Amino acid sequence: MSLKCVIVDDEPLAINVIKSYIEETTGLELLNSFNNAVESINYIRDHAIDLLFLDINMPLLDGLNLLKSLDKKPLTIITTAHEEFAVESYELEVLDYLVKPIPFHRFIKAINKAFKVHNQTKGAAAAHNDKAFIFVKVDKKKMAKVYLDEILSVESLKDYIKITTHTNRYIVHQTLGSFTDELPSDRFIRIHRSYTIPIEKVEAVEGNSLEIEGIRYTIGRSYLNEVKSIILKNNASNE
Repeated sequence: MSLKCVIVDDEPLAINVIKSYIEETTGLELLNSFNNAVESINYIRDHAIDLLFLDINMPLLDGLNLLKSLDKKPLTIITTAHEEFAVESYELEVLDYLVKPIPFHRFIKAINKAFKVHNQTKGAAAAHNDKAFIFVKVDKKKMAKVYLDEILSVESLKDYIKITTHTNRYIVHQTLGSFTDELPSDRFIRIHRSYTIPIEKVEAVEGNSLEIEGIRYTIGRSYLNEVKSIILKNNASNE
């Protein structure tokens, strides 16, 4: 199911950029766009919106006051040329704060946050949904959908990572640490400076290593106690 999006921004160029990014990203659906906040209020209140892209500096009514006026706030990503409003916007529990001109990789990072939070708000069942997914950038503009339940391992390749699934391998220009932070912490754990693995797929733990589908992975010395504690605790809770 796609996240239903609305753009509110008084800059036509910014609207066009965000529209083009939405078109490039599977899982997003643009419902409408507005070039001022006043015109958008009734539409936002009357429609089921999952994600709002909101500028701050707009005539008559600025973005932050628009957000304050809403009883039910959609997930909101601020899009602005002004960094000084970041603190105030986060006090309104915005999802992310993108400074114009918005690069595509920052847009995708914000979108992955949106998918993660959207899944979490569906409750514990949705948070553990086997069909939860994340998007990864595998080319200059190509985004690939990777289902979390298909990931077997994530390996660090310096400034890149290799994501291995049952059917594919994806090379992504991202660090292992930042990618691991985007994954659900109750489903994935970093076990080594070079590896993050899915907890539920661990088949055996022996000494300083573990096994997933017949492949053995070394657990780093500094990770050993925490990894064993979490994996064995997770296994006990599932029995």
